[in-house]
Amino acid sequence: MNLNSIIQMITNLLIRKAVNKGVDMGIDYASRRGKPVADMTPEDHAQAQSGKAMAKRAKQAARLTRRL
Repeated sequence: MNLNSIIQMITNLLIRKAVNKGVDMGIDYASRRGKPVADMTPEDHAQAQSGKAMAKRAKQAARLTRRL
């Protein structure tokens, strides 16, 4: 393995982690519908939690279909 391929692998790893973190933050923001956590009612919290759970199941389904 040469140095260029090692650097490319490390770069890809860091980019993948950054993109995944950004996607997770976007899903969290969308599930809260842009409201700060302090301004949310208990019903809003429940809806945000169900939205996060649904997004998690969607990610798992996408991962499963890629394996197939």
